[in-house]
Amino acid sequence: MDIKTLQSLVVDALEDVKAQEIRVFDTTHLTSMFDRIVIASGTSNRQTRALAMSVRDKVKSAGGDIINVEGENTGEWVLVDLGDIVVHIMQPAIRAYYRLEEIWGDKEVKLGAAKRAVGTARKAAQKVARDGSARAPAKKSAATKTAPRKTPAKKVGTKTASKTAPGKTTKQTTAKKTPAKKAPAKKTAASTSAAKKSASR
Repeated sequence: MDIKTLQSLVVDALEDVKAQEIRVFDTTHLTSMFDRIVIASGTSNRQTRALAMSVRDKVKSAGGDIINVEGENTGEWVLVDLGDIVVHIMQPAIRAYYRLEEIWGDKEVKLGAAKRAVGTARKAAQKVARDGSARAPAKKSAATKTAPRKTPAKKVGTKTASKTAPGKTTKQTTAKKTPAKKAPAKKTAASTSAAKKSASR
């Protein structure tokens, strides 16, 4: 595995479990045994063990080799040997006492712009994913808002139907009025028969 890739994996694994004061040093000019040394602090035995486990699991899942892990029993100082990189995870008091930075810290490797760019891209992708999931319910609510608009349209249809109903009643009233017009005709027929009777007398 490439040294830069391995270094990024180690730093990511430490950051995942909230390691403090992560520092990376180039040791190629001091020893041929390894190329990098990483020093990080954990606030408790439990956290130092969790940090070591996080580094081991992340490197192993990426296909890297774990040479050895030491110090997990006490948790005060846990060392993870990855071949090209040696990771020292220490509690603050132990770190202050042994001061490994003074031994190996001749050339510090800056966690450069490339790593920051990867971190920024990751955060941006997570934000887009969060925003997309937050917008989805808004679309649903908009859809539900359009549904009541359609319902009044149906109600308008029923209103028009009810408006036509009085038209039918007017037709019925005109139909009722027609027999009323025939009634005078019957009266005229009766009056003519009465007139005939009086004429015959």
